[in-house]
Amino acid sequence: MPLTRPRRRLAAALTAALAATLLAAPAQAAAQAAPVNLALAGAASASSVELDRADFAAAHVNDGDTATRWSSKYQDDNWVQIKLAQPATVDHVKLTWPNACARDFVLQTSADGASWTDVVSVRRDTCPRTDVIEVRSAEPVAYVRMQGRQRWSAYGYSISEFEIWDAPPAPPAPTLGLLPKPVSVEETGGEPFALHRNTRVLASGAAAQAPAEYLARALRPATGYRLPVVRNGRGPAPILVEVGDGKGPQGHEAEGYTLTVTPRQVTLRASTAAGALNGVQTLRQLLPQWIESDTPVAAAWTIPAVTITDHPRFAHRGMMLDVARSFYPVSEVKTYIDAAAQFKVNRLHLHLTDDQGWRIAVDQPADNPSGIDYGLLTGVSGATAMTDRGTEPGITGFYTKADYTEIIRYAAENGMTVIPEIDMPGHTNAALHSIPQLNTPGARPQLQPGQTTVPHNGTGAVGYSSFDADSPVTYEFVKHVLTEIAELTPGPYLHIGGDEAHVTSHADYTRMVDAFTKEVAALGKTVAGWNEYAGTALPQDNAVVQFWNGNRQAVANAVNGRGAKVVLSPAPHTYVPQKQDLRQPQGGTWACGGACGLDRHYNWDPGAYIPGIQESSVLGVETALWGEFIRRVGQAQYYSFPRLIATAEAGWTPQAQRDYTDFRTRLSKAGGRLTVQGTNFFPTADVAWRTEALAEPVTVAAGQPSGATWTVTAPGRAAADLKAGVVWSDGRQEDVTLTTTREASIPDMRINAAFTATSARAFDEPGTYTGTLSVRVPGEAPVEARVTVTVR
Repeated sequence: MPLTRPRRRLAAALTAALAATLLAAPAQAAAQAAPVNLALAGAASASSVELDRADFAAAHVNDGDTATRWSSKYQDDNWVQIKLAQPATVDHVKLTWPNACARDFVLQTSADGASWTDVVSVRRDTCPRTDVIEVRSAEPVAYVRMQGRQRWSAYGYSISEFEIWDAPPAPPAPTLGLLPKPVSVEETGGEPFALHRNTRVLASGAAAQAPAEYLARALRPATGYRLPVVRNGRGPAPILVEVGDGKGPQGHEAEGYTLTVTPRQVTLRASTAAGALNGVQTLRQLLPQWIESDTPVAAAWTIPAVTITDHPRFAHRGMMLDVARSFYPVSEVKTYIDAAAQFKVNRLHLHLTDDQGWRIAVDQPADNPSGIDYGLLTGVSGATAMTDRGTEPGITGFYTKADYTEIIRYAAENGMTVIPEIDMPGHTNAALHSIPQLNTPGARPQLQPGQTTVPHNGTGAVGYSSFDADSPVTYEFVKHVLTEIAELTPGPYLHIGGDEAHVTSHADYTRMVDAFTKEVAALGKTVAGWNEYAGTALPQDNAVVQFWNGNRQAVANAVNGRGAKVVLSPAPHTYVPQKQDLRQPQGGTWACGGACGLDRHYNWDPGAYIPGIQESSVLGVETALWGEFIRRVGQAQYYSFPRLIATAEAGWTPQAQRDYTDFRTRLSKAGGRLTVQGTNFFPTADVAWRTEALAEPVTVAAGQPSGATWTVTAPGRAAADLKAGVVWSDGRQEDVTLTTTREASIPDMRINAAFTATSARAFDEPGTYTGTLSVRVPGEAPVEARVTVTVR
């Protein structure tokens, strides 16, 4: 099944022009009293208590503390209930299951505690979890009960909080939703800027042309406007992009920018094209989420009046894509770039070789003493990949030089520098499998009788392969490969891996790595490698150590002794193939001793992570996506987002301004934007993803069904979770059903697409009618959007 759509793809409901903007809940709702958790004043009781222990008693379900819990004895037919302080109407119930969940239970209400009414039967196949159940009782109730039918495991039921709410919550507080958080944002309170169909993008300065063109390309599909990029001229609502000396924030010229939005114009200033592109990404996020559609949308294209001054904390904000274990064609690499670029990720680290495959073409050299056929690298090991784990075998393939050059071009267009990695002296089985001359006596694994190369290994085994430190062929091969890659790569870095060389002696490892790093320096590049190589003779003041796990002191020694810089990719905070939620059937747990959730990826300080060094020695941060089980770009996005966004903010925003609660609030607004783009992201449980809606205006003949259509983004929701109805301006009410082309599925690594609601109503009399769709998600404030129907 498809896990992603092409860039900027919106659900089919938005293929025609859409009208009306998202409306907040009615003003009178805000004036109502805040909702009350009735359970806090109630009395809890249960059919049983695990081991009859007081710390598992029923009273813990309504004590307001999720660190305590009620647990039952080990039978299916157990219940817990709350008697309300006085009978009341109930809007919804929220059950937080910390571990021992119910697979099957019934939520019940009662007026007397003797006669029970089933509200809903709930069956879930994930644990731990939180269930939000809509009750909306017509009459006051006195008791609410969870009646278990089937336990999750051999233990009992366990609930940490049993919340009973008398009303839905207030609408979420407004947020600009900017990610990563800018250094300084001032909302001036003025009228917003409104994009005009005759708006021009004015590019001032030679370096302004590329970011101005990028902005125009980003805005044209959804708006349908021409948005010409010009150097001068007049017109309504201009967007001015100025790039030149002295235009950016002082002291932060490399990537900083200022952005000023007034009712009359938008002004973006930067000293460099990179700074201006960063400002473009911020400006893009200030527009409604529908701007990410690749078809015209008749929304109100407004930008709030703001003044922003911004620049990154670290120069390196990267993402690593392992294309060696499972290949990603050029189109999929571009899709991965598209989703990350909007969050100011500026490095693309391509892990091009490993034990399982070789992904970059290498030409024959003019001087070839050993007679190596370099075409075998891709001819043989371009056709291998992981053969175990995952939903399918690893994808095979390789990049031609033209492919690689196109990836570099596209990455640069999106503000990214490509860092190629040829992993050695370990993780070299693919090279040994394809090149007979490399299989000398000191190489590992050793040849068996009758073999000319070692067999392909498609498992996830690591540390078993190595080049031969005593063979001249090793150095001949490495020199030519590095020379070819250096000539293809305009960026300053070559990454030589250097990790997990477990079968290479320390002396041999040091001898080879020293030779490889000198070769990189001779090619005019800065060498990068994983932190295992930190103890070697790194080129003075010209090396990067990428930390992932292990000895931090060795990294500090390389900084203080060799003048190295550091890129931080600590596994608990940046490794995205680790599970982000225990509901995921695939993924590792070794890095965090369990799930590495969004909070782990956000709540760390890169500047203080390596003891004994200054923050100025830290180049930045990088998220790492390894390919043992991940296949294709849809799965890659699902495991990367939104955790990659957390890493992007860790690399951009000053530590003192970072706050996880604030981050989640801003991230909650990005869910709809990612949905419109077609980015396949994980619906993190502790983010209150916002529901948004948009409506399509309709003109129809009298007596014909109007076909009025609304599009709703509701990340992580199933159609069954959403209740929708329409109230028409003439007083008629209509129930509508929300449908989607793709339902969310955590086991299948799939986020849901946008939902569509269509009215079947026909109007007998000509005129103009307004229909207000109200979408209700249990435990959330209703979301409304209006449509205008003109009846001829």
